[in-house]
Amino acid sequence: MSFLREFRVNWVTLLATFIGIATGNALGHYTLSLFAPELIREFGWSKAEFALLGSLQIVSLVTAPLAGRFTDRFGVRVAVSVGFLAISAGFLWFSRMQGSLTEFFVVWILQHVLGVMTTSLVLTRAIIERFDRARGTSLSLLMMGPPMSGAIAAPLLGALIVAEGWRTAFFALSVVSALGGIACVALMGRKRHDAPVKAPPAALAKGELAGIVKSRAFMLLVGGMFLVNIPQVFAASQIKLVAMAGGVSDQMSTWMVSFYAMGVIGGRAIFGIALDRIGAHIVALFALMLPTFGFVLLANPGLAAWIMAGGVLIIGVAQGAEGDVGAYMVSRHFGQANYSLIFGFVKAALDGGGAIGALLLSATLASTGSYVPFLYVSAATTVIGAFCFFLTGPGQHNEAPVEPVEIEEA
Repeated sequence: MSFLREFRVNWVTLLATFIGIATGNALGHYTLSLFAPELIREFGWSKAEFALLGSLQIVSLVTAPLAGRFTDRFGVRVAVSVGFLAISAGFLWFSRMQGSLTEFFVVWILQHVLGVMTTSLVLTRAIIERFDRARGTSLSLLMMGPPMSGAIAAPLLGALIVAEGWRTAFFALSVVSALGGIACVALMGRKRHDAPVKAPPAALAKGELAGIVKSRAFMLLVGGMFLVNIPQVFAASQIKLVAMAGGVSDQMSTWMVSFYAMGVIGGRAIFGIALDRIGAHIVALFALMLPTFGFVLLANPGLAAWIMAGGVLIIGVAQGAEGDVGAYMVSRHFGQANYSLIFGFVKAALDGGGAIGALLLSATLASTGSYVPFLYVSAATTVIGAFCFFLTGPGQHNEAPVEPVEIEEA
């Protein structure tokens, strides 16, 4: 099937997954830092305590592979439905919190464990099943969903928080997520002309799984993903706090959250297209090393606001590449049969790196009161992780995409 025909045949699937990934777990990822100053101020939490939130991602070491296997066995539509119930309910619960940090952490864990099924872990499976020649480009289009929603939501939520309070903003996120989930699942149900041939869930023997886990490509992908995500807590909840600590005004700091999201959009467009034309390992090396420059800029407080905004933008560009590269390289090195399970391990490494990074940030904030040590550590781990991706090599075209079948009208 040609590059363009893949889009003509599978555009409904691409639209459904785009809506899903834009209104699911990503809403929290791109907007939580807007709530941080308000929650810290109202409930008296410390910055070090709030930074521990990222460490809770450690649960993904177990839950992400399980979510991946669930998706392989029961399908994307079922998994997404479960995920959106958790995301919308979690935002609604946040809107009614009374100040307990433990309560906040517990709800976040529940939302994260089940909400992972609204992320690339699940939704990219629908793409790699249907796209081959245009796989990199289609993944980049899909993965633009989260940063686009973040870029739009950040200034709107910032204004809503100022005008109506953070509780109203959390309630608004709950409504948006619920509507997005309904649209995603409904569009996935419209398969009269593009339904894939259903295959039984792939069995995976213990020996086969052990062989995959011990493979060079698997270890490098998992290790690289772990290292490049040590700074994940920065993007998830600390952008505004870091900017304000560097002397940037409250309003400009809010806009930096949007700048980050716009950088992600650009990164996904540029590097997603590059994946269809250049070796994925080369794209990964170049793209994933970019945040180093952003972290070094942010580690020098007192710089002009536009320079710091540029640093945030650079970090966003690399974050955009990461989502495309991870899913693409898993599909090329390991194929489709157990894609979500294997990607689940990579996702677990992503969250594990974020958890360790959050612990490190909390410790450095508690001891120094500064973000600078963490930013320099982040720069170093990013470089090493990028080289791990490069060493995997380009992979290969393992399987053809599932061919759509025409279903006759009754």
